[in-house]
Amino acid sequence: MLGWADHRSGPAALGVISFAESSFFPIPPDPLLLALSLGKPKKALLFAAICTLGSVLGGMFGYLLGSLLWSGIGDFFFTYIPGVSPESFATVQDWYQRWGFWAVFMAGFTPLPYKVFTLSSGVFAISFPIFVVASAISRGLRFFIEAGLVYFYGPPISRFIDRHFNRLAWAFGALLILGFFAVKLLH
Repeated sequence: MLGWADHRSGPAALGVISFAESSFFPIPPDPLLLALSLGKPKKALLFAAICTLGSVLGGMFGYLLGSLLWSGIGDFFFTYIPGVSPESFATVQDWYQRWGFWAVFMAGFTPLPYKVFTLSSGVFAISFPIFVVASAISRGLRFFIEAGLVYFYGPPISRFIDRHFNRLAWAFGALLILGFFAVKLLH
């Protein structure tokens, strides 16, 4: 995948990989986003926009697959797509019932397998506008933070992100959840 970073079709590949990762492909677009951004730091924010748009459109496609075709293709996904299992779907359904928007948001921002959430959002008939808004905000936030850090700080921040991405994403998610619990307790 990183071979696309030096290719003139790299941005198009980023869009396609972002789309595919949101519905069926197991490899996230973050490494290609970072490689493209490092290669052309002044275009890092454009690459983040491409990544976000591809990811949100792919998420909408995943929602459509879950909504319209799940009864015919569910077994295929459970068998052949990494991260998609009956157990993960049961967990996601419970999260939707408890947290709705925030379940989609957390999946879009953190290392959770986002495709499980896009597919299951359609299966469980989550409000499509809420799904799209949560996806756009979370995926955009994730990709623009990565690209923005490269844009402003260059290669040293990229190495830091590569090494600590999962921990940083989980820490941000935990802080976000704690913030909402604090707000709820204050009201």
